[in-house]
Amino acid sequence: MQIVALLGLGFQLFLAGLEIDVHRLRGRVLRLAVLGYLVTLVIGGLAGWGFSVAGWVQDPSLLAVTLSATSLGLVVLVLKDAGRVEGEVGQSTIATASVADFAAVLVLSLVFSTEGGSTGERLVMLALFASLVAVTGMAVLTAGRSQRVGATLFRLQDTTAQIRVRAAVVLLVAFVVLAEQFGLETILGAFLAGAVVGLVDRDSSTHPQFRVKLAAIGYGFLIPVFFITSGLRLDLGGLLDDPAALLRVPLFLLALLAARGVPALLWVRRLGARPTAAMALLQATSLPFIVAATQLGVATGLMSSVTSAALVCAGLLSVLLFPALALVLLKRSDGGRQ
Repeated sequence: MQIVALLGLGFQLFLAGLEIDVHRLRGRVLRLAVLGYLVTLVIGGLAGWGFSVAGWVQDPSLLAVTLSATSLGLVVLVLKDAGRVEGEVGQSTIATASVADFAAVLVLSLVFSTEGGSTGERLVMLALFASLVAVTGMAVLTAGRSQRVGATLFRLQDTTAQIRVRAAVVLLVAFVVLAEQFGLETILGAFLAGAVVGLVDRDSSTHPQFRVKLAAIGYGFLIPVFFITSGLRLDLGGLLDDPAALLRVPLFLLALLAARGVPALLWVRRLGARPTAAMALLQATSLPFIVAATQLGVATGLMSSVTSAALVCAGLLSVLLFPALALVLLKRSDGGRQ
């Protein structure tokens, strides 16, 4: 069960990386997204400092990173269901969430890794790993352009071989193993595997069900197992037994909304008031990364089990509340602006 849960963790980061469209991360959009993430870290750091003064967290910087990501996969699904994914609000939200997710995974792997070694050593290992990822991506892209390889993939993609799905899973496992061998967090390998697959698989006209199949494996089996096992490890008893500890949940939720929501104000001139508010709520929707970061925090002794449980509960509330509120705001925006 533990192995399946680890695969679920890797698969949810893989699916998040799969949603990144690097072709749209350029110019002013990229600058605003990066600036927004820096603002997130500042606000998260201030919140972490305040909670550390209260004795709730041991490391303010870990809390800042924990609050800095967005559930990119969930946000994309919400925008798709609402028919907003191709609109300006949708594309701006996806861009900022993509930068935030990548940066959060990268910072967590470099600064708070459980693999040991100094930050400088991990930077060297990261450079080597990134070079290997780039070479692999180029090799996969070159192979995908081959008519012979393309014909083989097309012939076997919907048979029992499920060649595209198997190749994606092999790439995921390979990157996870390599990340661990390089002394980096496995979630970084999983995320980059998804990003590579997403980069080389932009034209899905010949295989429209490929991503649906990957999502079915992840959301239908592996990821639920991860959340179930994570829920079993939550210290809900310690959280419920202490009213002061229970108070952390709404305060962490407000901190998440501030850290990820306030940077959306950078887009207000471009989008308008209500769409910006909706974007803020979507950016503040986060759960998978919070679960992964809190587990790492508990494993390294930088976070108590009660604080971990409170953060996960706050993330769960963000997933339940923020997307629904964002859709209401989008529907009420001027002319249903997209």
